[in-house]
Amino acid sequence: MPEMTFEVRWPDGSTASCYSPSLVVHDHLEVGGRYRVADFVARSSRALQEASDRVRARYGMGCASAALQEAEIRTTASMFEEDGEVEVLAMEPPLTAPAGTTSAGPVSAGPTEDGAR
Repeated sequence: MPEMTFEVRWPDGSTASCYSPSLVVHDHLEVGGRYRVADFVARSSRALQEASDRVRARYGMGCASAALQEAEIRTTASMFEEDGEVEVLAMEPPLTAPAGTTSAGPVSAGPTEDGAR
């Protein structure tokens, strides 16, 4: 199961590196995204719960690291006003485009024998 980290900047300018046992965080947050503290907590909690559920489905038990990360996010968030802003600075590894495509669309195989693409 691919793990990932996501780096965030809290309203006071401090940064934190957060862990997920699954790439599912990409479905809930985006790099460069700015979220109100309450929204960030809700989104990251959903993502980490989903990640833990995926671990449970595969290995028969949830992920303690995901639960700990969620608790750390909630603890840090409690130090800020709910309408403060959290920015997602990075996600590693980034999602890659499906095979045969690029972020700009399908990859051309090049010209055919008659020169057409």
